Order: sequence, then structure tokens, then C-alpha cells
Amino acid sequence: MYGVLDVSTSALVAQRTRLDVIAGNIATKDAVARDASGNAVPYRRRVTLIEQGARPGSGSGPGVHVSKIAEDPTPFGLRWAPEDVNAIKDGKNKGYVLVSNVDYHTEMVNAMEAARAYEANVTVIETAKAMAATALKLMG
Repeated sequence: MYGVLDVSTSALVAQRTRLDVIAGNIATKDAVARDASGNAVPYRRRVTLIEQGARPGSGSGPGVHVSKIAEDPTPFGLRWAPEDVNAIKDGKNKGYVLVSNVDYHTEMVNAMEAARAYEANVTVIETAKAMAATALKLMG
């Protein structure tokens, strides 16, 4: 019985983290930083990597955990904007601005998927609680 709750609880934590990362991607999509040379560097998308099993150091057990929040290596896009202060000043991409590799539509689909997975695990917990309550009634 507790294994079901442990598995679903670990999935709830992982999906909540995934939703937080997605929200951060959407919120930071248009942020621009500067590298050591002063060149504009757009925000790079983050992804949540989820692995099976208990978190290392927390004992053994079933479930899942967030193993890492990694940067997406997908290349940045280019947008024509020669008047922008962040425009590339020379070379073959002169006049273009590097833009983030965050795609709003992909992030929204991922957010819906994570929300549905979260809801499914809440349903599993509610069902397990109902089963335990029924078992206690039968025993008493």
C-alpha cells in the first residue's frame, strides 16, 4: 500500500519540478545576457531529466526522481533586426539577432503533458486511499 503512495508522491514532485522549469522557460524566453566578450547571449532552454528509482542518498525504493535540470543544446535561432543593439555586427549573420531556443508552443504542450501526469498521480493516490478505507471498513 505504501509503495503505491511513495511512487505517486515521487511522480508528483517530479512533475511539479518539470512544470516549474517549463514556467521558467516561458518567463525567461526573451532574456538576454552578455558573455565575457560583451556579446549578447539569449536564454537557453532548460529541460528536466527524470530517472526511475529513489533519489540517490535517500535509500532505496520505487518511484522516480529529477536527476538533473539540463540546458537544451538546440542551436539558437536568428531574427533579422539590424537596428537592434544586440544585432551581430559582422560576418555572414550580420544584422541578425540570436534568439532563444525556447519554443512557446512546445513548452505549452509539455506543460499540458506534465499537468495530466500530475492529475493522474493524484487520482492514483485518491484511489489508494479509498481502497484502504474500504478495507478498514471490511475488517471492522
